[in-house]
Amino acid sequence: MNRIGIFAKTFPGQTASSVLTAARDAGYGCVQFNLSCCGLPSMPDSLPAELVADIAAASANTGVTIAALSGTYNMIHPDPMVRAQGLARLRVLLSHARAMGTSLVTLCTGTRDPDDQWRAHPENEAPEAWADLLVEMEQAAAMAEELGVDLGIEPEPANVVGSAARAARLLREIPSPRLRIILDPANLAAGTNADQDRIFESAADFLHERIALAHAKDRDAAGEVVPPGQGIIDFPRFFAHLTRVGFRGPVITHGIAPEDAPQVARFVAQTLGS
Repeated sequence: MNRIGIFAKTFPGQTASSVLTAARDAGYGCVQFNLSCCGLPSMPDSLPAELVADIAAASANTGVTIAALSGTYNMIHPDPMVRAQGLARLRVLLSHARAMGTSLVTLCTGTRDPDDQWRAHPENEAPEAWADLLVEMEQAAAMAEELGVDLGIEPEPANVVGSAARAARLLREIPSPRLRIILDPANLAAGTNADQDRIFESAADFLHERIALAHAKDRDAAGEVVPPGQGIIDFPRFFAHLTRVGFRGPVITHGIAPEDAPQVARFVAQTLGS
């Protein structure tokens, strides 16, 4: 059975205990955790052992598991020094992830935009951008193999890996078993008139053996993120294709306000159940 989760940073708070308690009370059994919930940068230069222990204890005490830990930095930033700093900070997270209770750290494949790692840039399509991604991802995969942690790659329209086909290509070119996939239906079906059934079917078939986690994010016809069930994403079809290829992993919602969290948990549970 799929566990239903939420981005931990949906909820205000500066301790793991407070945000995980809020997630539990809203109806969630797991979270995608971000160290900003503990008053740190998402990608710190170091992690105190006592903080790692506090996160693990909060998870045990609330019963809310850490499905994944955010380790996103711009993997193709135009400045090599920025990439090097991000990779060093990724090692910090990989080194402590299992002690927090997770074996999955999420990535951002990146953009040539120097200021916003989630903003598209025309040079993302250049061969040089892909070459830089391969260099960066090979190093990240080597660290993940050394430390026994998986890396979650999410196709994002604004990033160099902007589609399921691009994700499949990356998996072919870097055949590390530690590279896993996160699928978000709102990212896959980015166009207003997208054939969602075909897109979801293709993504599931391309990537099914590597899907570690799914997101439940919705958007309206203008592209604005809205609570799941209030937009144009066909969640029954998305979940049906994931079920068809044997996915039983966590389903994580995000992009919602804290007050919407209980209703969204019910919607996702009901839609998965049907």
